[in-house]
Amino acid sequence: MSAIAETPQRKKAKNSLKAGMMPGWVWMAVAAASLILGAGLTAILGGAADFNVAGWLVLSAIIYLVGMYVTTRILETKRRATDQLWRNLVWTAFIIALIPLISVIWTVLANGLPTLINTPGIFTTDMSGVTGAADIATQNEGAPLAGGILHGLVGTLMITLMATLISVPIGLMASIYLVEYGNDNLFSRSIRFFVDVMTGIPSIVAGLFAFAGMTLFMTTFIGSAPAQLQAVKTGFTAAVALSVLMIPVVVRSTEEMLRVVPNELREASYALGVRKWRTIMKVVIPTAISGIASGVTLAIARVTGETAPILVTAGFAVSVNWNVFSGWMTALPVYIYRQLINPTAPAAGVPSAQRAWAAALVLIVIVMVLNLIARVIAQAFAPKKTGR
Repeated sequence: MSAIAETPQRKKAKNSLKAGMMPGWVWMAVAAASLILGAGLTAILGGAADFNVAGWLVLSAIIYLVGMYVTTRILETKRRATDQLWRNLVWTAFIIALIPLISVIWTVLANGLPTLINTPGIFTTDMSGVTGAADIATQNEGAPLAGGILHGLVGTLMITLMATLISVPIGLMASIYLVEYGNDNLFSRSIRFFVDVMTGIPSIVAGLFAFAGMTLFMTTFIGSAPAQLQAVKTGFTAAVALSVLMIPVVVRSTEEMLRVVPNELREASYALGVRKWRTIMKVVIPTAISGIASGVTLAIARVTGETAPILVTAGFAVSVNWNVFSGWMTALPVYIYRQLINPTAPAAGVPSAQRAWAAALVLIVIVMVLNLIARVIAQAFAPKKTGR
């Protein structure tokens, strides 16, 4: 009976502040006080007429961190206060890292979405026949926006597809050699070293390399006439430049996925008399296909938004070009760059800016879709858990 009578008292003591349990509403009270105090300090330091919202939020965050530490130290213990401080610092770092992403997405949506909604024909037209007079009429007289991004979409699709066809077989076979045949010899160590170096090279260097390589090929086998040198700028040259950026990503991601495959699976296949190449094709690659496909998709998403190498190697065209081996091509990043830097009508830059923001939104959506496809592929091909 005495134990039963003491239970409510113990429960009450456990929930009281004296027992070291801070109520769940404390952080909200500290946050509100921090916002009020931060607003007051911001108004005093900067003046009420020139209130800085960013400075207010920064001051409020600092006050909140200090206030929560002091409050937790008083109501609970020093250890809990230190733990709370580091937890709040982690959340603060996460929010700071999230702010630029949200800001970019919001800015692109706010500037590009109205153009896509009001001008749906932007997806089905290119810039053929669009002159400065059309943009001046659009800006000054409210005429419909002329031109579109069709040639940029086609160029991005064709160049990226060609780069994938070049990079994936090379990267996959290099990874298979490193994991299955290399045995950590000098050649395999050299490959890993150069792959790591290629991973960090600037994209413009990849573009210059592709342009120089194709120029050497043209001058050696065709001639050195200026017209022929201009023919170096093709979608295929741009695809070679993007391949230089894609191959290291494919090699590293595929190598890591192949190393995850348990050696017991290989040994079981060898014990059955299966040859090594068939073991790789039928056992190792199917087991690692989830990570391989995900890595390849992420590599494609990584090079889709590249501007510098395509600007150097593919040139710029105002019409659709489906042939990657002949003629200049335009990709979406280059289209955005040219519309902002060199508007169709320098005296009326608003229509060009509208096209650029719309193309930027489409490019972000493409990259986002590719990342989602990578996640879907990883889940679809992941080994299924089965019960015994």
